[in-house]
Amino acid sequence: MDKVYLFDLASRHSAWASVRQATIAGNIANANTPGYRAAEVEPFSAVLDKTHLAEARTNAAHLSMSAPGAATVKMDDAESWSISENGNTVSLDQQMVKANEVSGAFTLNTSIVRSFHRMVLASVRNV
Repeated sequence: MDKVYLFDLASRHSAWASVRQATIAGNIANANTPGYRAAEVEPFSAVLDKTHLAEARTNAAHLSMSAPGAATVKMDDAESWSISENGNTVSLDQQMVKANEVSGAFTLNTSIVRSFHRMVLASVRNV
């Protein structure tokens, strides 16, 4: 049986979400600082690409990550949010949206780990 790296992946995702949450908090704290440029953390998909982990499709019935109907939505920050008169690029609305995304990332991460943990416990009980 091959190794399952789900817990390592969940740990990396949680660490990434923590860094992103701290970055958003720093942006919000500097919302009134003249000339402050809002910081952003690179997307987790880019972090994941650097780890060289690949999805393994062990059954033809498994979903493919490159399914033809799978689309991603990307908002262009330059067009969607404005810069204030003092040169500050922090938009509190945008930071609240990002904070909600981080909250969702933590919730998803917790749900996946909990489900995987239950599955591992169920497999051990049945042995």
